[in-house]
Amino acid sequence: MQLKATFPQQLKLRGATKEVKPVCVPARTTLRARHDVIVPRVASPATPPPATPATPSTVAAAAAVTAPIAPKKEKVRAPVDVDELQILQNTLTRTKEAQIKYSTYSQEQVDEIFRAAAFAANQMRIPLAKMAVKETGMGVVEDKVIKNHFASEFVYNRYKDMKTCGVIEEDKNGGIMKIAEPMGVVAGIVPTTNPTSTAIFKALLALKTRNGLVISPHPRAAGCTIAAAKCVRDAAVAAGAPPDIISWIEKPSMAASNALMTAPEVSLILATGGPAMVKAAYSSGHPSVGVGAGNTPAVICESADIKMAVSSILLSKTFDNGVICASEQSVVCCHKIYDQVKAEFKLRGAHFLSEEEKVKVRAGIMIDGRLNAAIVGQSVEKLAKIFDIKVPLGTKVLIGECETVGHEEPLSEEKLSPILGFFKSKDFEDGVAIADKLVNTFGPGHTAVLYVNPLNRKNIDYFGNMIKTVRILINSPAAQGAIGDVYNFHLDPSLTLGCGSWGSTSVSMNVGPSNMLNIKTVVERRENMLWFRVPPKIYFKPGCMEVALNELRGKKRAFIVTDKPLFEMGYADQVTRILDDVNVSHQIFYHVAPDPTLTCIREGLREIEEFRPDVIIALGGGSPMDAAKVMWLMYEVPETKFEGLSMRFMDIRKRVYKVPELGKKAIMVAIPTTSGTGSEVTPFSVVTDEVTGAKYPLADYALTPTMAIVDPLLTLNMPKKLTAYGGIDALTHALESYVSIFATEYTKGLAKEAIVLLFKYLPRAYNEGPNDLEAREKVHYAATIAGMSFANGFLGVCHSMAHKLGAKFHIPHGLANAALIQHVIRFNATDAPFKMAAFPQYKYPQAKAQYAELADLLGLGGKSNAQKSMLLIEAIEDLKAAVDIPPTLRDIITPEREEEYFAALEELAEEAFDDQCTGANPRYPRISELEQMYIDAWNTPISPVRSLDYINDGPP
Repeated sequence: MQLKATFPQQLKLRGATKEVKPVCVPARTTLRARHDVIVPRVASPATPPPATPATPSTVAAAAAVTAPIAPKKEKVRAPVDVDELQILQNTLTRTKEAQIKYSTYSQEQVDEIFRAAAFAANQMRIPLAKMAVKETGMGVVEDKVIKNHFASEFVYNRYKDMKTCGVIEEDKNGGIMKIAEPMGVVAGIVPTTNPTSTAIFKALLALKTRNGLVISPHPRAAGCTIAAAKCVRDAAVAAGAPPDIISWIEKPSMAASNALMTAPEVSLILATGGPAMVKAAYSSGHPSVGVGAGNTPAVICESADIKMAVSSILLSKTFDNGVICASEQSVVCCHKIYDQVKAEFKLRGAHFLSEEEKVKVRAGIMIDGRLNAAIVGQSVEKLAKIFDIKVPLGTKVLIGECETVGHEEPLSEEKLSPILGFFKSKDFEDGVAIADKLVNTFGPGHTAVLYVNPLNRKNIDYFGNMIKTVRILINSPAAQGAIGDVYNFHLDPSLTLGCGSWGSTSVSMNVGPSNMLNIKTVVERRENMLWFRVPPKIYFKPGCMEVALNELRGKKRAFIVTDKPLFEMGYADQVTRILDDVNVSHQIFYHVAPDPTLTCIREGLREIEEFRPDVIIALGGGSPMDAAKVMWLMYEVPETKFEGLSMRFMDIRKRVYKVPELGKKAIMVAIPTTSGTGSEVTPFSVVTDEVTGAKYPLADYALTPTMAIVDPLLTLNMPKKLTAYGGIDALTHALESYVSIFATEYTKGLAKEAIVLLFKYLPRAYNEGPNDLEAREKVHYAATIAGMSFANGFLGVCHSMAHKLGAKFHIPHGLANAALIQHVIRFNATDAPFKMAAFPQYKYPQAKAQYAELADLLGLGGKSNAQKSMLLIEAIEDLKAAVDIPPTLRDIITPEREEEYFAALEELAEEAFDDQCTGANPRYPRISELEQMYIDAWNTPISPVRSLDYINDGPP
């Protein structure tokens, strides 16, 4: 890391002058934050003018924190070079010409371009996130991945069907009616705190509304911003857009931004930046849409669910190290619950500053009246070094108790880092008054949050009437709630948040296409629905296959998909004999190998298209099931694109790629001959491209079979290893779906039953094999029951890690899960995770308590949730030992490959982080934590478990 000495020699703190020596600080700490923190705030008439700018530095203490603020010196900026002005003029001319052409495109053309651009941006979410953190030195890679994902997937999902060309009909549910015409060339100002996600967001909006876009990146984030814009532009052009429809300033500066905003070719300005930048946009003579400063207060009412409130605030405040303008800056609660709320914060990883520490922190938050750029988007660990304080390892947020609101109390201002002010109110009305002052002093019009019993309409109405902010969130994390479509499906997704006249902006809504077409929306919070989907018919009991297949009477042709060993052992003959009895002709495809490939799919599909069946039967384990599902999909929807179907989604209902309902040509019957995958009742499949080696994990409820036949007689002769691996795979399905953030009463009961059955009967099935029909029957049922649970509750990081581990080292999937599940349970079993998965129904961390429920179910003993969770881990280890599964990956992969294994860890961890299963895990992992679990699983058996503590190296 480069270092440079700060200047001047005299550092002014609240009017006091103190001689200091030059301090070496990381060069990147001079970067500006989302609000261009070096630029002074727009002060109210009663507020003293801001102070003289100073270079950010490490501050140990400040005695005169309440001294008057000195007037600031105006910055002198270099003018734009004549050649650069000519380049900008040429860029504007080309973009204007492209926009004129684009304005003639049809809705169908625009929608395809919009889709292609969103798809491309989504694919680049991780590389762009890494570029942004590296270039700016702010935030968290994993969280910027989410923001990039949100900017592409959620924005596309919300607006993909929106009519933006010609006449827009009235939408009574949404309250939207408009005749849409493009505005022209849009100037997009992009900040340094959200350099890639904001660029993606503005580019997609411009494409959807047939506008041209010229982006002005922040000088200190130019590389990653231009990379994001280029990604979207290239995809749009490839889909048919004019070549210069999206452009950018190659050498950005404040002077270049001003030249862009005042150019006559510009029709609209989308300004995301500091108050000075927004003011310049509104002073340009062009229509402008800008944002205001944020200083979000979170008021916790006496009737609130305190656990949910505290967890939600921490979830929001730790996201991307607090750089989102909507994130909470202060917490206000009544004195009656003050101590309880404080204790809950401490329990979940917050550190309350001592009086001595508050002096140091106050001095380091504001430097001469301006937010210290050195603290913006930094982790608590780095903040502690800047402030010269010590905090416990794993601390997520710093909290300073306050009594006053104003410039004399820096903790009451916007901090854009994991630091919170903490206020005690006399009662609810006094708390609202404090929140109102926090808003009006430092963040007028932006966002405020109330945590309250949803039935307490009196307090909700009072808060809504008294607080002057555009977004008033009820029981929602501010950072995720304010951007929309996460905690309320009816609030538009956006990364540009208007603040109305209170915040000196022109819009009082989340900015979207309607703002580029003069459309306004009104929203109310609604809970999103959940689901439970399984095959319409599931047959079980020994010998049930004959009765079930008799249901096919009246069908014409059945295509059977299986593998060669099952075919040679006569399993397919058992099916065909019954089909003959019901006069259904049949054809068998038995060329499915483990990990079915695209070549295998194409061969089977070719035979299907020739045979034209009205029934497809999958017979076998996971591989024939996977192959048959994909063949069924391609038979029904030949235009299916694997890249789209395999694209990772945060919410299966919001995905970019949509699969139509299957079953119009043929129904799907799944007959498992192994006990483990549960594929006969799930909407999942995996296919491998043997040329590139890429695996396409497909997930869509359209892939759910029409009928499942769970006949234990077909599993009697399963090999012992397959019994063991399949059994632990099914156990992992049940364990992960039980604690998933999508778990419901409908899925958890199934998971419990599967766990009980597997603990009781798996050792017997393993040891006795065909001699114990009861054990085989119960294990077979357990696999299907667990399948129904995770088909609707989804899985977690154990499967994410196992997918990548198995692909890299060719380890059977069940065995890979067996090597990792105990470490995942220890990772999840905490009441204070550094990061918690975001889902409205998952109110606060509860995985430890849920593991304890399972321990009680199994009668394992233990007094505390922690003890019970540890006993559950040990019980799983005992079960694995009973079926001869090695305790470590070193035993499985072999010591000879240790160097190869550790060399692959970084890649494995990053790929596991981006696996579809990761998002449903109750504790949202950092990449470094996944890597640590791979390390833990390699060498040392976890049993006996002495502690659930899991803190590897603090925030990245």
